[in-house]
Formats: sequence, structure tokens, C-alpha cells
Amino acid sequence: MFKKTILKNGLRIITFPMENTRALTLLLLVATGSKYEKKEISGLSHLLEHMAFKGTKKRPQTIDIAKELDRVGGIYNAFTGKELMGFWVKVDASHFDLAADVLSDMIFNSLFKEEEIKKEKKVIFEEINMMKDNPSKYVLDLWEKLLYGDQPAGWLISGEKETVKKISRKNILDYFKKQFIPTNIIISLAGNFKEKEAILKIKRFFGKFKKIKPFSKKPTKELQNSPQVLLNFKETDQTHLCLGVRTFDLFQPEKYPLAVMSVILGGIMSSRLFIKVREKRSLAYYIRTLPEHYTDTGFLVTHTGIDNKRIEEAIKIILNEYNNLKTKKVSKRELKKAKENIKGRLYLNLETSDVWATFLGSQEILKRKISTPEQECKKIDKVSQIDILKVAKDIFQPQKLNLSLIGPFKNKNKFKKLLRI
Repeated sequence: MFKKTILKNGLRIITFPMENTRALTLLLLVATGSKYEKKEISGLSHLLEHMAFKGTKKRPQTIDIAKELDRVGGIYNAFTGKELMGFWVKVDASHFDLAADVLSDMIFNSLFKEEEIKKEKKVIFEEINMMKDNPSKYVLDLWEKLLYGDQPAGWLISGEKETVKKISRKNILDYFKKQFIPTNIIISLAGNFKEKEAILKIKRFFGKFKKIKPFSKKPTKELQNSPQVLLNFKETDQTHLCLGVRTFDLFQPEKYPLAVMSVILGGIMSSRLFIKVREKRSLAYYIRTLPEHYTDTGFLVTHTGIDNKRIEEAIKIILNEYNNLKTKKVSKRELKKAKENIKGRLYLNLETSDVWATFLGSQEILKRKISTPEQECKKIDKVSQIDILKVAKDIFQPQKLNLSLIGPFKNKNKFKKLLRI
């Protein structure tokens, strides 16, 4: 069972001891990300994440950080999202002190050298190039750009080259000082450790955060009264698309029927769309349907890569399956299969310390409330045929449809005419 400890300065610690493992994962999560940025410095959070690995007072060079964890076989990385950032180290449990020392050093003592910032910007430019050269991934970024437009929710997490170029050392320091504060941070620890001893160590390594008030993100605005299309012309051998609808945020109970629905549509190899699009018609190599929930928005999207000559056929099939869900109840057999799949994957994923640290910590940082796997599974079990029908009727409306597409096409209206349900 996990334990939540709150220090006097407001820092929250989540601990989850695990038997039968030699591993230990120490994860630091920050309630910030690209949604907290201004347009002129979009990409700041992502650049800051990179810079945390570029030298500290105690370990002045990048190699000084890497070699200490490498010599014990440690795995380490960081990530930036739209609403949270994370820095983590996974080691053999005997190296807990080393993991905490290195991670806390990166957080409290990063140098943010001007010359390193200039160098790392070039690395990020190549990351942006790589992303935009990969249409199967970039189309997902275009999907959110289509949904949310010119506001933080619609911008690239990496920022654009033009905005990253403008970010100064002062911008990074000001953002860091304002957002990396105790009430905005979770330390999530999972693996092989003694709980009381571990909490004392975390206090020692991470207890010096200064308590000030962070700045908050602006609410995301959602305005849509007709189907929308975002077309990105590119000479590709395959068209990559995202087709879906606006749905529910992280706090709405309808997310559970939506989770079951997404599995039925395209979450598994025996799902409706996988069978009809790939197996029966050989239109695609990959097709999947997934839900996404932020603290103030959400969506359901089908993501696939299609033969350029048969793109209209694929779109019609996807829309037809959307329509079927709002006009016909799913069978009890299909409903049960989807539920068991969700529960099975949840438990199978939770076999390692890093997944447990993320599962618990991300709930606390985003919702300030943690549900156990058992509690989550009970909510999935309660989903009925009527629940899915009701949610489908709500979300699968023509005015909520959106399509982002990368391929050798220039006529947006041709695709807009297809968006009927």
C-alpha cells in the first residue's frame, strides 16, 4: 500500500515499498509544462528539462552526471508534457543514496551555463526536425493544434525553432524559481526500500525547497460549432491521419465508458477498426484509437496511416464505426472483453518500480487524489452498455468532429465534406 507524507514546506512524498524486486525508482514530478508558457518563450519547459543534465556545482559537466549513474547500471531520464514534468532515476536498491544525491543535485544546483544553453538549443532544433520528419508522430501534434489553436494547449511541447531561439538564461532561471517549489512538486518512490528510512533520506536530500507561490496556467478555451480539418501537404507514400472528437477532462466520470469504448473501437488487435481497416481491407499497417485527458480538456482520436489512394474509404469506415456506437448497444461479450483487457493491461504494466512511481505520482500531481488499481478496475467494471451508448451519443456529433492529416493533398474541402455522422 502506498503512503503519502507531506513535509512542513508542502512537499509531498509518495512511497510504495515493493517486495521481490532489487530495483528502486525515484521520480520527481513538477506540476508545470508547456501549458504554463507564454507564446514568445514556447518550449521553455522542454529546454529546462534538457538543461538539468548539463552540469551542476558538484558535477560541472554532463559526463559527470552520466558516469556516476552509468557506473552502477542506473537508468535515468526526464520528460516534459503539457501539464507536468518529470525527472527519474532507477537503480539497484543498494544505490538509493547515489540516486537521491544525483537527482537532488540536478534540481537544486544546475548551472544553466550560457554556452551549454546555446549548444542544447541546437540539439532541440534537431529533435524538432526529427519529429516533423516523422508524419506518423507529427500528425498527433497537428491534431492538438487543430483542437486548441493558438493557445498553450495547441503549441508544440518542444516549441518552434523561432521561439526556442529567443529563450534566455534569465527566462529559464525565472521559470525554474517560480515553478520548482515544494507545493508544486511530488517525490514518488517505488521499489525495494524501508519506508521510514526512505522518507528521512528524501527529507535530507529534497527538504530545502523554498516555499513561494507558483504561477498557474490559463484555462484552455474550446470553441467549435462545425467539423474542422487541418491539412499538412507532404509528398508521402502513405497518408497519416488523426480523426476524432472532443470529450472529457481528467475529472469527469465519463472517462471510464470512454476508455472501454476506445478499446472496442481500436485499442486491441481484435478491435472493430483493426479488423475492418487492416485485416479485412489491408488499408493500413497501424490503426489505434486512444483517449487523452488533461485537467481541463480531453479527446478521443483514431490514429492511422493509410494508402494514399484509399484515404476516403478509410475515413468513411472510421466514421461508420463511430456512428454504430451511438445507434446500437455493444454486445455483452464485446463489453466484457474490453473491460478485461483494460484491467489485465493495468496489472501487467504495474510489475516494475518505475511504472508504480509514475502511476501513483502522476495522479497526485494532477488530481491531488490517488486511486488504487483495484479502485480503477471497479469503475471500469461498472461501465454498462447504456453508459457507452449515452457517451457515444454525446460525443459523436458532426460539430465535434476533427481531422488532421499529413499527405500529398491540398484540397481541405474534399475532406471536410466527408465529416458526417
